[in-house]
Amino acid sequence: MATPPSTSLHIDLWAILSESKRIINAHSRHFLALSVLFLLPLSFSLSAYPAINQLFPQSSTPTLENHLSFINNPFQQQQQPPFFPIKTLIFTLLYTLFIFIFSLLATGSITYSVFHGFYGRPVKLVSAIKSAFTTLLRLVSTCVVSDLIISGILSILGLVLFSLVKATQLLGFQVNFTSPYFISLCLVFLIIFVSIVAYLQVNWIFAYVVVVVESSWGLEPLKRSKNLVKGLKWVAFSMLLFFGFFSGILTWGSAAGWGDATADKWKSWAFVLNIVVTSTLLMLLMLYNLAASTVFFMYGELAGEIAEEFARDYVSLPFDDGKVPHVVSIVYG
Repeated sequence: MATPPSTSLHIDLWAILSESKRIINAHSRHFLALSVLFLLPLSFSLSAYPAINQLFPQSSTPTLENHLSFINNPFQQQQQPPFFPIKTLIFTLLYTLFIFIFSLLATGSITYSVFHGFYGRPVKLVSAIKSAFTTLLRLVSTCVVSDLIISGILSILGLVLFSLVKATQLLGFQVNFTSPYFISLCLVFLIIFVSIVAYLQVNWIFAYVVVVVESSWGLEPLKRSKNLVKGLKWVAFSMLLFFGFFSGILTWGSAAGWGDATADKWKSWAFVLNIVVTSTLLMLLMLYNLAASTVFFMYGELAGEIAEEFARDYVSLPFDDGKVPHVVSIVYG
């Protein structure tokens, strides 16, 4: 009996990273230019933010207990609402807006370039920059929808926690916000929230790639990503864990050298070198993260198309005329 030929598409983290590296190396100058334009300012701001933020006055920063006490008894005269220094608040808002815009610009340009590089098409810097701005509004709408969903989940959990606290007080018990029991309860709710967000992030891992590649926006990319990631969730989770872990390590390693970030400390070459090295490594990590997400999307599409195509061919193939069936195996890492 003849052995059927096999077409195998192996999808795991290593295969995705290898293909991402191949595409980036093939167009190294192109991706270097995009990284300097969009990722380097982003990575530098992420590396330097805690150090810059420490230059602002922190004495009036409210604690968690102040927040909880004020929410629980907002009308007591002796309690003051949590106070944020106006300069710190303005700086944080501008910083958040900067991170938001540049991250979406980087996503639009690099995803576009990797998508064309995957098929061996020429990639042009002008076209990639144009894609960054033409996809910006679609990426914003998708990001807003996903944030609204996550905020709604957080609001529901917060309302449940608030209701539990009020119900406990109505039963005549006093709630101590610093007690280990209350802290444990908050941790349980935090774990539930983080687990839900992680599940959503796994299902939405292709969302921004879908926005750029398929020109959709809003809720549609989230639905498309959820359908496409079926059967690949462990690969998606491993990729999120991989890049999240190394991003956290880089940020923590850089933060270890911050200490009290006074103005004089910025004159220290060791301090500046720490920021520069961390910014460069974060830039590379974000580049590979965006590239890997796009490659993973392409692999997911190919796996779905191959499985669907050969499923039809397999059903229609006659087995009594000597023909050999073509078997396709899709291996998920």
